[in-house]
Amino acid sequence: QVQLVESGGGLVQAGGSLRLSCAASGRFFSSYDMGWFRQAPGKEREFVAAINWSGGSTSYADSVKGRFTISRDNAKNTVYLQMSSLKPEDTAVYYCAAKWGRGVVFTTTRSAFDYWGQGTQVTVSS
Repeated sequence: QVQLVESGGGLVQAGGSLRLSCAASGRFFSSYDMGWFRQAPGKEREFVAAINWSGGSTSYADSVKGRFTISRDNAKNTVYLQMSSLKPEDTAVYYCAAKWGRGVVFTTTRSAFDYWGQGTQVTVSS
């Protein structure tokens, strides 16, 4: 069982930056692939970024490539999402997610993730 708690959301002007954190409890964090997803009002939850269990592989949605960076610190059981050059269309609730990764093909499919946080609101003003 993995419990996830996001933090770091808030209100920022367009062009600004924010860093989201996701603290995980439970054992074997270093064996889990981690992902960030977001959901804007009236829209489906969509993939943003993911990192595999070892940190050796990452994946990004085209809409955030070059602006967002996902990283993890297995010693702290934490995954981060550094967001830069933020745009109003990045406004959404951002969710952290986890799935077992060691020995499993790295995938970013939303349905593959078993554990979810409660979300943190990011609002980008124009």
